[in-house]
Amino acid sequence: MVGEPIGLFVRFMYYAALSMEALGVAIICVGVVATTGLFLYRSWVHRNTDRFYHDYRRGMGKAILLGLELLVAGDIILTATHNFNLQHVALLGLLVLIRTFLSFSLEIELNGHLPWRRPREASENGNFV
Repeated sequence: MVGEPIGLFVRFMYYAALSMEALGVAIICVGVVATTGLFLYRSWVHRNTDRFYHDYRRGMGKAILLGLELLVAGDIILTATHNFNLQHVALLGLLVLIRTFLSFSLEIELNGHLPWRRPREASENGNFV
């Protein structure tokens, strides 16, 4: 009787982590399909792929980043509640490092600057976005 609430909590956290990981994969897949479909439609209608290629890469990068965030969140929950040993924590640390590197690379590629730096023209106009 004493162990039941803990077992229920661990089971709930397991399904929450799996749900987050499934949502992350779904966001990546839907994002890739949606941005590719939009790019192909715009390119076909306007007969100009160069005009929409930057938006395509930007949308693809955003979908990948959001999906990776959810995948890492699911891994953190799973490691903290189920596999709390040195091997799993080290693997989680490696995954977080890889995700951070990908995030910085995509951020620089998409926006042209590091995440903690604002573009010069935005800071001169007073915009923070």
